[in-house]
Amino acid sequence: MLKRKLYRELLNWKSERLHNHCDKYILITGASQVGKTYLVKQFANAEYESFIDINFRKQPQLKKMFEDSSEDIVKKITANIRDVNFVEGKTLILLDEIQYAKQVVRSLDYMARDMRFDLVVISPTGIDTDENVRRLTLYPFDFEEFLWANGFDEKTTDSLHARFEANEPLPLAYHNRLANLFREYIVVGGMPEVVYSFYEHRDFAKVMKLQQNILVKYRAGIAKSNTERRAGLINKCYNSIPKQLNSELKKFKYSRVEKGQTKRKYGTSVDWLLEAGYVIPSYNAINASVPLEESCNKSQFKLYLNDVGLLTCIYGFDTKRHVLNNVVKGNVRTAIYENIVAESLRARGYNIYYHKPDDNHEVEFIIEKDSEAIPIEAKVGSRVSVSMSNYITKFKPKTAYKLTEEISQQSEDTQIMPYYGVVFALS
Repeated sequence: MLKRKLYRELLNWKSERLHNHCDKYILITGASQVGKTYLVKQFANAEYESFIDINFRKQPQLKKMFEDSSEDIVKKITANIRDVNFVEGKTLILLDEIQYAKQVVRSLDYMARDMRFDLVVISPTGIDTDENVRRLTLYPFDFEEFLWANGFDEKTTDSLHARFEANEPLPLAYHNRLANLFREYIVVGGMPEVVYSFYEHRDFAKVMKLQQNILVKYRAGIAKSNTERRAGLINKCYNSIPKQLNSELKKFKYSRVEKGQTKRKYGTSVDWLLEAGYVIPSYNAINASVPLEESCNKSQFKLYLNDVGLLTCIYGFDTKRHVLNNVVKGNVRTAIYENIVAESLRARGYNIYYHKPDDNHEVEFIIEKDSEAIPIEAKVGSRVSVSMSNYITKFKPKTAYKLTEEISQQSEDTQIMPYYGVVFALS
């Protein structure tokens, strides 16, 4: 069984329902193919005696059961679903793909107050509901979860958290092992189907084929949810992102999607990709004043793919080979390593920004932590750049991070650590 961190959140919620009469249901959002349904089924099979799985895309006729929220939902479910096994107090009900049954949303709060069962709802994006909800977002496997899938236990990764938070360097052999696994993670990515295949077969060719299939499904999902014309525009935007990242200036430009075009034509396409979770945004925090959400310039942004494995798949076999052999260079290397840092920060709940005060200087990542704007540099090499030094001199953050391929060390005002350390130091 491949472990996910969100499983703990589900366990905590179940305990609160049982012992504290918590009247909330769970809403899980996240991009397609990240394993939302699989996780809930895994949770239900392990923690409940009964599981009732309702998928509104596959079973649209069941929407009618929820039209009158004042009626007994258990009675309606047992009357309309064949061979259902309802065990009071030990049943989990899953309402999957609720975007196909928006009229059901008004019944969710009523159902959450019914303590005879627990309720989980899955939607690719958020839904408008009242306050009786606990919202969780599932992302692709992060590097820590990838380590669990490769034989590391939680006690070991907990010790990594402690060491990176204390900025204690790892023994060289241990660092090299983690660095090699991190490069494998960059190539495999975090899509559950791909991670599981790699865990079973250790076959990078199978990894590539599965990633190609996911990209086909992503494009099919775009086509299914939009008109033909709009789907074409969204696909053009999505297809341009790896090319835009693989350039000296990684700021997203509509003119790189199509020459001469602007936000007027492609702005809603970017909005769709953001809402669907296919991409991760990073906005220019020019002044680096908190809250960053209010002070950033949202007209200047970068877009990263939601899974670095998909990015390396798009770049092709040779790029994957170069990553694994640690010889990848140039703009493509920068694109890949920035993408994995963006993913890692987003998975830890951080909104992502960058600091580009002029054409000649840039700090790749800024996050808001403990009411401060914390800089994270991801440039090649172990020396702190002029851009980072300027930022520290001007804004005087309590902490600053420089990511490198070397073992952790402390400079005068910056914590220098390997790229994989961002997963453990900034939890």
